[in-house]
Amino acid sequence: MANAHRRSLGLKGGAVLGLALFILLPAPAAAQTETLSLDSAIRLALQNNERALAADQRVAAADSRLTKARAYFLPTLSLSGNYTRRPFEVTRAIGNQQVIVQAYNALSWSANFSMILFDSHSVPTLLGADADLATERLNTIDAKRTLAFEVGNAFLTTLSVDQVLQASQRRLEFAKQSLDAAKARYAGGLVSVNDVTRAELEYATAEMGVVQGQGQVETTYLQLGFLLNAPPPTKLAVPDFLLTAVETKLSAQDALIAEAQARRPDVNALRYRSKSMHAATIESTLKWFPTLSLTGRYSYTNEAGLTGKNFNWNAGLSMSWTIFDGFNRNGEYSERLAVAYQADLDLQAGLRKVEVDVRTALVSLENQRAVLKQSNVAYNVAVRNAAETTELYRQGLSTALQVADANVRLFEASVALVQARYGLGIAYLNLEAALGLDPLGKEPNFEN
Repeated sequence: MANAHRRSLGLKGGAVLGLALFILLPAPAAAQTETLSLDSAIRLALQNNERALAADQRVAAADSRLTKARAYFLPTLSLSGNYTRRPFEVTRAIGNQQVIVQAYNALSWSANFSMILFDSHSVPTLLGADADLATERLNTIDAKRTLAFEVGNAFLTTLSVDQVLQASQRRLEFAKQSLDAAKARYAGGLVSVNDVTRAELEYATAEMGVVQGQGQVETTYLQLGFLLNAPPPTKLAVPDFLLTAVETKLSAQDALIAEAQARRPDVNALRYRSKSMHAATIESTLKWFPTLSLTGRYSYTNEAGLTGKNFNWNAGLSMSWTIFDGFNRNGEYSERLAVAYQADLDLQAGLRKVEVDVRTALVSLENQRAVLKQSNVAYNVAVRNAAETTELYRQGLSTALQVADANVRLFEASVALVQARYGLGIAYLNLEAALGLDPLGKEPNFEN
C-alpha cells in the first residue's frame, strides 16, 4: 500500500496541519471527475515522458549485450553450398573404373561447426555484461524515481500556487466589502473621501494580485503537463501524506541511514559497477592460459575425384598460447585494477552522500515543521485581527487604512501558511528520496 512505509514509522494525527487544511482548502465540488491524484500523475509521467522511455531502451541495449556475451559459450553452425558449370569434363581411368575428376556440373555443400572451449575474454565479458545489465536496471529505476520526484515537486508547487490564488481571491473579496463599506460611510458623511481612496487602492492592488496569480497557476499547470507529456490537468487532489507529514515519528537517524544505503538504487548501481570493473581484471589473468577451440566439418560433392568418396568429414582441436607479449598483460592488469579501485571509491563516496542526504533531509523536515506551526499561529492571529478591525470600522473606531492593513496582513499570513504547508510536503518528499523510496512512500519497483 502507498502508506505502508509511513505507518511503519509510527504516524500520529496531524492536528496542526488539519486546522490549516480546514482553513485553506475549498469546499469539495459536487463532481471532480477530472481531478488528478499524485499517484496518477506519476503513472502518466512514467508511461509518457521520454526520459522514462529512453531509460527502458538503455536496459534493452544492456540485455542485448548480455545475450552477445553468452554467445561466446555456444557453438557456431553454418551451411554453405556451391554450383559450378564447366565447358568440359575431365575423367581418369583407375583400374577398370572411370572416375570423374572434373564434371560439367559441379555440386558441393558443407556443414561447419566451431566452438570455443576456453578463451580468456569470454568469462569476464559474461560477468561484466551481467553486472552491466544489473547496473543499467538500477540506473533506470533511479532515473524513473528521479522523474517521479520531479512530478511530485511540480504537483505540490502547482497546488501551492493554486491555493495562493485562492488567497488572492479572498483578499479581493475582502477588499470589495471594505470598499463598499467605505463608500456607504462616506455617503452618510461618517468618513472623509480619503477612506474611499484608500479602499479603492487596496481593491486595485488585490485585483492585480489575482491576475498575477492566475498567470502563475496557468504556468505551473503547463509545466506539470510537460513533465507528464499530456494535456495539463484541470484539478489536482491534495496528497494524503500532507495530513500526516507534520508529526510523523521517524526511526533513529543511524537506522534510516543504513536502510537508505541498502535500498538506494543509485548506490546499488555503483555496487554492480564495481563488480563489473573487478570482473574485467580477471581477463588479464586468464590471458596466461591458452585458448582452445573445437571445429568440425561435414561435406558432400559430386566430384569424388581420386578418393572415390562423395561424403567426407573432419574434426579438429586447436590451441593458441601466447607465451610472452612484451608485458602487455601485466600493464593491462594494473590498469584495470586501478579502474576497479576507482569504482570502489565511487561506491564509498556514494554511501557517504546517502548519509549526508538523509541527515540533511531530516533537518529540513524538522525546520519545516517548526515553520508550519509558526505560520499557523500567525494566520490565526491575522484572521482575528482582520475580523476585529472590520468590526471596529463598522463602529467608527478604526480607519480604512487599518482595515486595508489588516487585509494585507491576512493575505500575507495565508500565503505564508500555504508555502509552509507545501514546503513541509516537499521536505517530506526529499526525505523519501534520500531514503530510496518513491514519492508514495513505497519501495521503488518500476517495471521496464
